Amino acid sequence: MPTDRPNIAELVEAVREFLTDHVGPNVEGQLAFHTRVAVNALAIVERTLDQGGAMDDAELIRLKALLKQDGDLQEMNAALARAIRGGELDDQRGAVLEHLRLTAADKIALANPRYLTPRG
Repeated sequence: MPTDRPNIAELVEAVREFLTDHVGPNVEGQLAFHTRVAVNALAIVERTLDQGGAMDDAELIRLKALLKQDGDLQEMNAALARAIRGGELDDQRGAVLEHLRLTAADKIALANPRYLTPRG
């Protein structure tokens, strides 16, 4: 990825801030709704750029340990699905559930981290 400035994260942040600070307050109705959707999508992109690589790396490490094989993330997820369907991991139920819980938590953290905070 090029290292020139502004970099991709800075560009996404600038567009999100523009929509939040200048467009959102000045529109109503359907356009306001679509502006909020766009702001949320850009926030997901920002979180993915910032944290997604590390999350993918951690998921792949867990998959390799669980399945005791090597491959890329897509291949390993396909292998996990096959192994679950085939009953090959029934004796590792706790480890499979922990992996799936951590993977789901990472995906939620990217999509909307507020969903991980208990309401009180």
